[in-house]
Amino acid sequence: MAGILKVDKYQDFNGNDIMTSDGSGNLTLNNAAMKMTPAFEASLSANQTVGDSADVKVQFNTETFDTDNCYDNSTNYRFTPTVAGKYFVYVRIQCDSNAANNLQQGFAKIYKNGSRYSQTQMNMNGNFPENIMVECSNIIDMNGSSDYLEGYVNIDDTSGDGNVRGTTSYVWTCFGAYKIIGA
Repeated sequence: MAGILKVDKYQDFNGNDIMTSDGSGNLTLNNAAMKMTPAFEASLSANQTVGDSADVKVQFNTETFDTDNCYDNSTNYRFTPTVAGKYFVYVRIQCDSNAANNLQQGFAKIYKNGSRYSQTQMNMNGNFPENIMVECSNIIDMNGSSDYLEGYVNIDDTSGDGNVRGTTSYVWTCFGAYKIIGA
């Protein structure tokens, strides 16, 4: 025999709402421990020129979302979560050469507290294209007070400086993170 339970909220023994419903099937989790926040994603709104073979912080200046206002998209371009825990962090960077067949390699890097924490590299081994997409992701412990994360790039271009591609039309280059629940 099957049964149906109809409620608009679930509460703990002290009367605190754990989960609520708006009556249309949309649920809201009211317990912070059950949410994958703080979370954010930001992108680059215009191309950014970077020096040849130098680690450069990408200025991810356009927020797609920022649940807890923990990402600075105008000054430091960094994520400083206010809740301790493990975070899934990712950076995707479109590396462009100044001319066709000049891009030797590109790196996408995640920095924690001003130091390189993780990186990926795409080395073209003599078959130099004009652009490549490089992605890096990792799970990183954050203390919830002073730890911060930044996205960096390094482009090796035989013609000199490279570019990180950005636009407002769609997302080429992005940086984001979210707290992992249950970890």
